[in-house]
Amino acid sequence: MARAMLSLASVTDAAWGDRALEHLDEILLEQAHLEKKAASAALQLLFRYPDRVALQRPLAALAREELEHFELVLGALEDRGVPFGPQKASPYASRLLRAVRGAEPERLLDTLLCSALIEARSCERMRLMEAALVARGHELAPLYHELVGSEARHHALYVQLAKGEFEPALVDARLAQLAAHEAQVVTALPELPRLHA
Repeated sequence: MARAMLSLASVTDAAWGDRALEHLDEILLEQAHLEKKAASAALQLLFRYPDRVALQRPLAALAREELEHFELVLGALEDRGVPFGPQKASPYASRLLRAVRGAEPERLLDTLLCSALIEARSCERMRLMEAALVARGHELAPLYHELVGSEARHHALYVQLAKGEFEPALVDARLAQLAAHEAQVVTALPELPRLHA
């Protein structure tokens, strides 16, 4: 999947997927938390912007799909005998979201685009994991194949929603700025066995 399709300003080292598999249970646990957080983020937008009618159905569908993925990953954890529970989160999302402006309508635009970038980075990293899993003939390869496609669609959806609410040229310019910020955030992250680290 081309970097331009995902709007990312930096590329993860191809060997990241192999390194991630050394900590597969921790990555899976984070995956479950991320799917739940993604559902929550979509619902928060629904409740924060009830007047933005064009956002309602797409975000409701997105939240449902993220919860379905949460359940799929919970099943994978159960199959591996890994209990679901608390986990120290990567600071990735909180640092990325510091770039969101406080005043409306800029807050909406930035939130949609930061959500798009989170989905894009997840897609990129999961694609690397999928390749590593396929190379080993691992039973989780089909799960990550499904998740990769979904993350790419979710990235595109958030960009599309932003362009439905704002001038497309403005969206593209702001997305480039936020992608540069996201690349800096990724570079400065601590070394943790996490999808977003």
